[in-house]
Amino acid sequence: MKVDLSPLNGIISDKAFQKLKSINNPSLVHFLSKTIELTTPDRVYVSFGEEKDREYVKKRALETKEEIKLKMEGHTIHFDHPLDQARAREDTFILTDEKIPFVNTKPRDEGLREMLSLLKGSMKGREMYVGFYSLGPRNSKFSILAVQITDSPYVIHSENILYRNAFEDFYGDKPFLKFIHSKGQLDIKKRRIMIDVKENTVYSVNTTYAGNSVGLKKLALRLTVTKAVNEGWLSEHMAIVGFEGNRGTHYFTASFPSGSGKTSTSMLGSLISDDLAFIKEIDGVCRAVNPEIGIFGIIQGINERDDPVIWDVLHKPGEVIFSNVLMTDDGGVYWEGSEVEKPEKGYNYEGAWTKESGKPASHPNARFTSPLTSFSNLDKDYDNPQGVVIDGIIFGVRDYSTLVPVTEAFSWEHGVITIGASMESSRTSAVIGKADVLEFNPMAILDFMPLSLGKYLNNYLTFGRNLKYVPKIFSFNYFLKDENNKFLNSKEDKRVWVKWAVKRVESETDAIYTPVGFIPYYEDLSKLFNSTLGKQYTKEAYELQFTLKLSKYLEKTERIMKIYSEIADTPIEVINELKAQKDRLLDYINRYGDKVSPFQLVKS
Repeated sequence: MKVDLSPLNGIISDKAFQKLKSINNPSLVHFLSKTIELTTPDRVYVSFGEEKDREYVKKRALETKEEIKLKMEGHTIHFDHPLDQARAREDTFILTDEKIPFVNTKPRDEGLREMLSLLKGSMKGREMYVGFYSLGPRNSKFSILAVQITDSPYVIHSENILYRNAFEDFYGDKPFLKFIHSKGQLDIKKRRIMIDVKENTVYSVNTTYAGNSVGLKKLALRLTVTKAVNEGWLSEHMAIVGFEGNRGTHYFTASFPSGSGKTSTSMLGSLISDDLAFIKEIDGVCRAVNPEIGIFGIIQGINERDDPVIWDVLHKPGEVIFSNVLMTDDGGVYWEGSEVEKPEKGYNYEGAWTKESGKPASHPNARFTSPLTSFSNLDKDYDNPQGVVIDGIIFGVRDYSTLVPVTEAFSWEHGVITIGASMESSRTSAVIGKADVLEFNPMAILDFMPLSLGKYLNNYLTFGRNLKYVPKIFSFNYFLKDENNKFLNSKEDKRVWVKWAVKRVESETDAIYTPVGFIPYYEDLSKLFNSTLGKQYTKEAYELQFTLKLSKYLEKTERIMKIYSEIADTPIEVINELKAQKDRLLDYINRYGDKVSPFQLVKS
């Protein structure tokens, strides 16, 4: 079928016209022409990912004041509206006529009418930008094509950092994900993000915060989760990182809610991904790739001592977009938790700022955007089209009162259900709303869930059954506190939990059986604290950290059972696995009381 480009004639450049003609993709041309007709931009710039395209987009970001140049070469800063600083849960909808538990839905026809009305003429007086990308290594089994249309050069600049330009891969009538964004009038009351799963299209308007506007980030995740469930693979909110063991590098995926340790964990080994993972079964083995080639990370608390790799990226020449930090008078930046001296004054997302105001200099969800190639710990296989073999999966939470620092699941089913599907974590500043409220957040993906949890978990369980080599599953919690509200671990202790998990993958150490999984022996951790961190690990610290609060674990298990028992299509395996854990906990409470020390379990 020959493509008809007549609707684009005179609207795009001659070069763009000829390039689009050369790939002969009628669906792509139809999408572009219909979006131009809807939004009525004054000009259209089609970016093919060439160096001059990338430079033009950066230039326009500066000219439109969406970004401001900083003194360090390659560094810019972007400010979002004071009320547009995080993902907007209440303004984000899955367009479906179904009612889905835990999913914010809107009837499809109603949602499309509202969104198309908001987008109509929204780009008048502005330039439209079009970008073509691949989620995952190009021309691989993992690759998913995507097109972004926006009136924000900041959005396209961000995507040029975060994703693989892939215009040539659109040859023929290949399917692709579609993203339409307009900053509109930044009328927060009319901020809307709508995901049309049926047509693989996402619309967003009256927002610039990247989590709401950069389509290929978390908006695409809703589409790829649906695709994965329908096709029998996993699209996950997970880092991918390689950890060294005695037998070489072992790759783990790591799922944490935003602001709970995912990026810092990904910096402990060789980096492949800090945020997202496509996971497929290939010849009976679990393999994963990063859909992205960049990082959009939380910057608050990043300091030279605890985060040397990220610190280096943020303090050397190279492409970095800072967002919603403080810009100092000399063109530098400052953010809270950096452990450097706070400046007297500057400019942030609220305008002029002074130290004496007492207000934070930066937003708690302030970010940085950088290419993976800027990171010194980048793994050599970060763009391998075959992916890397996954030996372990980490599900981590921000739990101040219950979960011990590290636990290994008994099996794939036990780990998926009682750890991953049972995650509860304190809310952070990455979403709008009150922080530090404990929230149910299975696999740290609930905010991005486009379908029933029952269907999602059934796919997870089926995926595991199809594997010949099954990764081990671990629970991590870096945030346990004592009765005086003091953290029981330092930031660097996570290195030890990772080392122990690697030893378990290599079958180099035994573990203590508990009703909720396997936990480490004191002697093993003592050696690891000494060899990894060069410090003594006391029996008192171990007992405080690994005493199982059986009654609290039981309460948690009962909460999770109640949730899944009310979801109509929950697989029976989920209820059975949770009931088995409840029975084990009741047995241990009968034997030991509300709490049990790990030393008691060793003796028994």
